[in-house]
Amino acid sequence: MPAHGSNRSNRSNSSNADNSSFDYIQTELNYRQAKSTLREIVRGLDLTPRERSGLEPELRELQYMLNKLEHTVVQIAVFGMVGRGKSSLLNALLGKYVFETGPVYGVTKSQNMADWDLTKETIVQGQEFTRVSLRSLGDARVELIDTPGIDEVDGETREELARRVAHQADLILFVVAGDITKVEFQALSRLREASKPILLVFNKIDQYPVRDRLAIYAKIRDQRVKQLLSEDEIVMAASAPLEAKATRQADGSIEAELIPGQPQIDDLKIKILEVLDREGKALIALNSLMYADNVHSRVIDRKMQIRERRANKIIWNSVITQAVAIAVNPITVIDVISTAVIDVSMIIALSKLYGISMTQKGAIALLQKIALCMGGVTASEFLVHLGLGSLKTLLGASAPATGGISLSAYIPIAITQAAVAGVSSYAIGLITKTYLANGASWGPKGPKAVVKNILENLDEESILARIKDELRHKIDLSRLGQI
Repeated sequence: MPAHGSNRSNRSNSSNADNSSFDYIQTELNYRQAKSTLREIVRGLDLTPRERSGLEPELRELQYMLNKLEHTVVQIAVFGMVGRGKSSLLNALLGKYVFETGPVYGVTKSQNMADWDLTKETIVQGQEFTRVSLRSLGDARVELIDTPGIDEVDGETREELARRVAHQADLILFVVAGDITKVEFQALSRLREASKPILLVFNKIDQYPVRDRLAIYAKIRDQRVKQLLSEDEIVMAASAPLEAKATRQADGSIEAELIPGQPQIDDLKIKILEVLDREGKALIALNSLMYADNVHSRVIDRKMQIRERRANKIIWNSVITQAVAIAVNPITVIDVISTAVIDVSMIIALSKLYGISMTQKGAIALLQKIALCMGGVTASEFLVHLGLGSLKTLLGASAPATGGISLSAYIPIAITQAAVAGVSSYAIGLITKTYLANGASWGPKGPKAVVKNILENLDEESILARIKDELRHKIDLSRLGQI
């Protein structure tokens, strides 16, 4: 029997080892994939110098998150109200005085950061105490971030800072120093929405008798945060305890003096170590990608807004150029040719703006596809265009015989023909812009659906009026009188 039991034990150990190896390999693969994905995001931004000038903060954040992945940086952010001992807790974890502490309200004015030098040391459990130091994670390093108190002055700015740090951080320490207040509960609830691991640290337990601290701990666990955190996510600590020491005074009397004691943070270190050992790299990869995706979305939105404004300017300039050319030209055939030339030029200009390589042949093919999808709209516009063009040609040709009287009818007809052609060109521009903004793709709905949606939302009356107004300012009537 012992032999069989030993075999089962060996198989079990072997199975656990295999699972551990598989988990390690999977974690490494996921981490490498995360790095590769973020590199591609940064490399594929395709921003012009003008677009970069308005996106420096977002671009720095993206590069920062990439560096975080490249160098395996674990960030631990500490939140809490003023006077809860956040900075002293970080100093205790570091084993040296780095973060400013003090009794003055609002002492931590900005976010501070410090590298935590991790040493490889086995966790040793004694009879009644645990001695522990955080181990290094290969080439990784840990950054501790101390944030201003959640109840400090200029709360709106502080809340934004807290929100941004919370989204960057891989682990959040929320520090309290007694029963949780309403403000603390609200802040903890908001931080929970960031979907990050949170450890609630009940600090300054040295200030309470044992029975009282246990009662407060139980109340926090069972009533205050039961819906937010589990028991495993709550830990007690004393980051800067004070101990009474008897000292003899000059007059020979003995008085008690409070002196700094040894921080009681071993339980917190163990909790942090458990999180990092269990899911350190996975946390970094997931949080970096989630945060980078959010920043990338803002960058893309900003880029597309800038490009859309420039695209709209290109479209409108093309529309007016075409309208003027048609209005002043008395020959119908040339009207048709100039319309096609200007539309193709507009498509090529838009393709350059959106970084899509397109030849003149490709632009003509796209114009044909758009015209085909526009169907009846294009056909009707073409017939009106031809009819008005023919009438305009006739009036222009009869000007000498009528002593220029026919030109009084020529001008409104020319403007109407130009406006009709302009509406069609405007629609073609909008459709082209949408196509190129989607990366030269019509999307899952196909070209007809895109064209239909744009045409249905196109206010032709408004566009006609706008074109006519601008034409009246651009067309030199005296020049028209010489036709």
